[in-house]
Amino acid sequence: MTTLNGRTAVVTGASSGIGQAIASALADRGARVHVVARRAVTGPFQSHQVDVTDPMAIASLMKEVGNADGISILVCAAGLNIPDRRLEDLNEMRWHDLIEVNLSATFRCVREALPYLRVGGGDVVLISSVSAVWPDLSGPAYQAAKAGVLAFARGAAVEEHQRGIRISTVNPGMTDTPMLDRRAVPVDPAVRAHTLKPEDVAELVAFIIALPPRAYVPEVTILPTLLQAPGKTMSVTAPMAHG
Repeated sequence: MTTLNGRTAVVTGASSGIGQAIASALADRGARVHVVARRAVTGPFQSHQVDVTDPMAIASLMKEVGNADGISILVCAAGLNIPDRRLEDLNEMRWHDLIEVNLSATFRCVREALPYLRVGGGDVVLISSVSAVWPDLSGPAYQAAKAGVLAFARGAAVEEHQRGIRISTVNPGMTDTPMLDRRAVPVDPAVRAHTLKPEDVAELVAFIIALPPRAYVPEVTILPTLLQAPGKTMSVTAPMAHG
């Protein structure tokens, strides 16, 4: 296991799911990890109760962490979806909330951490979704926000890569997190049994960050083997091979 000793990471959305798993994976590899969430997070981290949709709070947090420890790793994993996600159910408030958490918060975290990431080169990993790259039932607002994350990462990488900053986007498929519980129709247990686990995504993120500085993974998609292939989601109605 490649260590991240001496590096300081900030991970948003770390109170559960993918964000929490990533924070644990980075801490296990020796990074000093600051976690950001609306509620306190226990573990080998320094916990910050901050709302990622609050620009002033994010600016203050990044300055506090950056001035004290520096920031060489930023992972933006905060995400939101809602049960009433169909176009006919969206209104201004729901649209705004989904764009704010999934896209605008990503922008402001990267912007505020940028001066510290530029010191010696840093790693930024943005958790998007397969919903950013092919149609599904996650809803047009969620898909628009996640596609925006992907486009933002591409544009920022063009500007920052020669400063040694690697900006990567990870697009997970169906993952067993609390977000599945917010679907309008509950996920069948037979399907859920074959989803990705947050630890699968966390291992991928840690691998990307631990690559030598000469190597860079701009974008990567990770899918549950038996449920999804590019552009397609399968249903599970009977026992399948390989588990």
